[in-house]
Amino acid sequence: MPFYKKQTNNYQPKKNIIAGRNPVAEALKAGDNIDKILLFKNATGEAINTIRHKANQLNIPVQYVPMEKLNGLTNIAHQGVIAFKSSVVYQDLQQIIDWINDKGETPLFLMLDGVTDVRNIGAIARSALCTGTHAIIIPDKGVGALNEDAVKSSAGALEQIQICRVNSLLKAVDELHLNGIKVFTSEMNAEKKLFELDFKDPCCIVMGGEENGVQSYISKAADAKFSIPMKGDFDSLNVSVAAGISLYEALKQRII
Repeated sequence: MPFYKKQTNNYQPKKNIIAGRNPVAEALKAGDNIDKILLFKNATGEAINTIRHKANQLNIPVQYVPMEKLNGLTNIAHQGVIAFKSSVVYQDLQQIIDWINDKGETPLFLMLDGVTDVRNIGAIARSALCTGTHAIIIPDKGVGALNEDAVKSSAGALEQIQICRVNSLLKAVDELHLNGIKVFTSEMNAEKKLFELDFKDPCCIVMGGEENGVQSYISKAADAKFSIPMKGDFDSLNVSVAAGISLYEALKQRII
């Protein structure tokens, strides 16, 4: 099966794609910002092993896909390997915590659990930056790609706010707790209301996806759960709106 798609006059590869074994390996070696890597599920060879190993070292997600998926993304001879360049630089969570403490500021984090729409992520980043949120924590899987579309939706906020990508949200919660940072999850049925929580202390707000909400094991590990009070029969807010409301409550408490 060929490692490329026949070129057509109206087909153009995406600008954020790196295709081919050597180009992807060189990008990893050079330390380029890579969001994720797609590998043909049956691909083998020394270069493939090198890419897997380096991606694991750099905490870059690797997804194994059929050839049709790769062929649909580019007409370049991809050799069973495609990488997506990231528009943001990912940071280490502990280093960001240390950086905040060194500045003498009170940490305020936002964690996204299952938020996949890049427009929502962009809008959330704008609110986070405007409310003084220090960093956004995302998982390496199950979140929308922070690509050019996300940056555009964020009006550039994603390029200014710190982004921590972790391979386990639960481990990230543990790391936050070890550093004295409380974790609050936004849940529709929580009895405690948003304004009843104390956001003046070091804390992290967790927002779940609109369909499934915060995962149960994250909810169990949280220090408190809160709901956003609403009037009327409509019982759901867009996640970017809910995140903005929550972050502005934290900002209001810290300013007052």
